[in-house]
Amino acid sequence: MKITGSLLFSKLVDDYKIIGEKGIINFSLKDLIISIETKDTVGNLLQEWLKAWMVREKVEFEENLNSQTFPDFYLNKDDHKSGLLEVKSFDFDRGPGFDLANFDSYCNSLLSNAYRIDSDYLIFAYQMEGSVITIKNVWIKKIWELACPSGPYPIKVQEKKSVIYNLRPSTWYSERTKFKPFSSKEEFLSALNETRYQYPQTRHSNGHWMKNVIKNYQEHTGILLAIE
Repeated sequence: MKITGSLLFSKLVDDYKIIGEKGIINFSLKDLIISIETKDTVGNLLQEWLKAWMVREKVEFEENLNSQTFPDFYLNKDDHKSGLLEVKSFDFDRGPGFDLANFDSYCNSLLSNAYRIDSDYLIFAYQMEGSVITIKNVWIKKIWELACPSGPYPIKVQEKKSVIYNLRPSTWYSERTKFKPFSSKEEFLSALNETRYQYPQTRHSNGHWMKNVIKNYQEHTGILLAIE
């Protein structure tokens, strides 16, 4: 069954009704079974569970064999420029602490693979008591629906000792959050471009970055982004 990210989300949430369900994390070795109460492995386990669930539901997908590179799954095995799916998870009580992407790598990737901006992020929020996790919510989002402005830069980043490392998410599900997610990919790209201009390490090489991203996106998709 060939499926898009949004249809996968609907199948998982609306049909399978995953929200509110509980899981138990145990580990067995020989004759000893222990309960796992640390959160270190939850993200990887949820991704492995999702993979097994897609296999059982006969969803067509291809797993990225390099777990360190984007994306986690290709939902279109015939065209790796569409159906890109990244899986994220976070502790609902602590808020989204995951990275959207590495800042430098993401900016550089858009110069040759600008279609990546249309990738889907499937996000699980969970609560954990002992070894029991409860799925509190699930979302399917684009990167611009997760990213947001911030105080220091036009886009929210993780910065240490004046070095930008990663793009960070907003608290997109909260009405009380100060910084709301971007409303479009164009707004997101503009904020990314302006951040590159303000950031000393990319300012000198920022000249035609946006122009080249727009050109590459049109070459891959046939769509001309209207960004001033």
